[in-house]
Amino acid sequence: MATLRFKALELVSQRQPGEVNFSSQKISDYYGENVFSMDAMRATLSSDVFKKLKRAIESGEKVERNLADAVAAAMKSWAMSKGATHYTHWFQPLTGATAEKHDSFFDLASDGDAIEVFKGSALVQQEPDASSFPSGGIRNTFEARGYTAWDPSSPAFIIETTNTKTLCIPTIFVSYTGEALDYKTPLLKSIHLLNEAAVPVCQYFDKDVTKVSTTLGIEQEYFIVDKALYQARPDLVMTGRTLFGHSPAKGQQLEDHYFGSIPTRVHAFMVDFEKTAHRLGIPLRTRHNEVAPAQFECAPTFEDASIAADHNQLLCDIMDRVADRHNFKVLLHEKPFKGVNGSGKHNNWAMSTNTGVNLLAPGKKPKENLQFLTFFVNTIRAVYKNADLLRASIASASNDHRLGANEAPPAIMSVFVGQQLTALLDELERTEKVPMEKGDNMYLKLGIDKIPEILRDNTDRNRTSPFAFTGNKFEFRAVGSSANVSNPMTVLNTIVADQLKEFRQTVDALIDNDEMKKELAIIQVLRRYVAESKAIRFEGNGYSEEWAQEAERRGLSNVKTTPRALDVYHRSEVVDLFVRNEIFTEIELKARHEILLEEYIKKIQIEARVLGDLAINHVVPTAVAYQNKMINNYRGLKELGLEDDYTQSMLESIKKMSHHISTIQKNVEAMVDARKVANKIEDARERAIMYQEKVFQYFDVIRYSVDKLELMVDDEDWPLVKYRELMFNR
Repeated sequence: MATLRFKALELVSQRQPGEVNFSSQKISDYYGENVFSMDAMRATLSSDVFKKLKRAIESGEKVERNLADAVAAAMKSWAMSKGATHYTHWFQPLTGATAEKHDSFFDLASDGDAIEVFKGSALVQQEPDASSFPSGGIRNTFEARGYTAWDPSSPAFIIETTNTKTLCIPTIFVSYTGEALDYKTPLLKSIHLLNEAAVPVCQYFDKDVTKVSTTLGIEQEYFIVDKALYQARPDLVMTGRTLFGHSPAKGQQLEDHYFGSIPTRVHAFMVDFEKTAHRLGIPLRTRHNEVAPAQFECAPTFEDASIAADHNQLLCDIMDRVADRHNFKVLLHEKPFKGVNGSGKHNNWAMSTNTGVNLLAPGKKPKENLQFLTFFVNTIRAVYKNADLLRASIASASNDHRLGANEAPPAIMSVFVGQQLTALLDELERTEKVPMEKGDNMYLKLGIDKIPEILRDNTDRNRTSPFAFTGNKFEFRAVGSSANVSNPMTVLNTIVADQLKEFRQTVDALIDNDEMKKELAIIQVLRRYVAESKAIRFEGNGYSEEWAQEAERRGLSNVKTTPRALDVYHRSEVVDLFVRNEIFTEIELKARHEILLEEYIKKIQIEARVLGDLAINHVVPTAVAYQNKMINNYRGLKELGLEDDYTQSMLESIKKMSHHISTIQKNVEAMVDARKVANKIEDARERAIMYQEKVFQYFDVIRYSVDKLELMVDDEDWPLVKYRELMFNR
């Protein structure tokens, strides 16, 4: 292993920046050229077919068979003109990765001649083997039938790999009996639900609003390390994070990496993957160094939420492929290195109307600001009522390492709105009993018309807040960097939609029963919501012990581990929320809970196995060999009669090494025994809790002794690539 480490370091020293075509061509000249976009459809379809397809996409109507045949023919011609030879239904199963099965356009005609064929039936639906995808008990392994169905709202695209091109068609993925087996199906349902709930509320203010879309901008944080060093760390290869590694003398404490000059090799990689992304219609605009050494970020322009989710999954795949060309490895794990910042996907979420209004942006008129307050306050109340569910939506074994450490938000769900908006909400709450007299300027009296002035210089951001308002959107910062954003966005859309339905029913009842003016009814309900949801609002330091204590007093949950966070999926009110809004059936919800528990178990199990192997088969033998060198040296010095402070210090080091070696061996053995006990537990929840409480507890104990040995063993003998080498060789 030590030899492998130094070979890897030698290879890194010879690296040169990857070749990139730094042409002066404008991005707009090639943006989206590998996408079957509206422009491509307009150019390849007849006018009548294009109008029908556009209408179907915008309204969500079913695509009829004759229309599908026409689209398939045009899509095939377009793809083949780009050099594509195969096509695939591109979907997002519950593995967290994307999936695809390639089929060739090539076929044999009845007379044996070779032809290229792509029918509407192949476009609309395919039948991949579903037996080995997670189903949570919905189906038996021997029952393999599953279906992918075309999602016309997300454009097809061409992926280029190793001199081949494949047409990728975004789809949903369902079982033979109709249950969703992917992340996208419920996301699309939640987007439709939010539209149906938000439009009637918008029509209190503007009758021309007929559609509300959810928009999303996903900031993607990631680490990047040299591929050779990555391959010399079995823990990185197998788990995505370093299970051992002593913190280097220099980490992120000087804050000199953040927004610093981008290293040359990394810059070449960024330019390369950005160009690939732009050709696929992914609107990347931002790149920069993040806080931790070897950590970076990219961010796109806002898009429709379902397309943004697709693009983020595609982007992560692109980054990995392009990194390989540049002899890099992208690390999307939430916490690949202990002691420095972890990585997240900051989901910037908003709602916009077909009339061009961002519902979370204050306007210039009092009426517009009442509309803003309506959606702003309802979103806060939705988070307050469903904080535990929102916490569960971002729960994973990898995100557990990140939450509550090094600028990542804590596991306590709270909402940051800023000093000015806090004052406005408090004023709105205080004026609950102030009578409104005839002739009063209601908006002026409540301060609603002051919102644009207040928000002109918006409050500072709070990096410890999991759900922060940032001027014209909410930033859901708690989502992990490796997560598929569809799951937390499905939850967020659903809880906000459900809240908006309740709001409208309450307001309508006041108007009908009390003959109250619409504006007064809206304000009265908002006042009550502000008071009821006040506990979820927090402006301070989310890391402080004082906040944990205060949150407990407020009745807010602080569930730090995934197995217990996922318990919320069994609550009757959560099941009712999803079932009555037709996002999940009770069977689907139970299955997803089971899948998430099994995923947690398997990840901790893999980490335990890798940790035990590295500790016993690599670290301990290295430490024993080095200890023997020290013992021989000590004996030699004693034989020469050279007993002094140095020999005494050497003896103490030998004893310390023995202690750490013994600690490692004893705790690895105990960890293996605990794992064997856990594996015999049939109930997935109990097994997951056993892994978290009885297996995972040994990780840090073993790591502590390994990291101490790293400081004691000669650098030339140490088998694992060190933190300073991983994080600073770019």
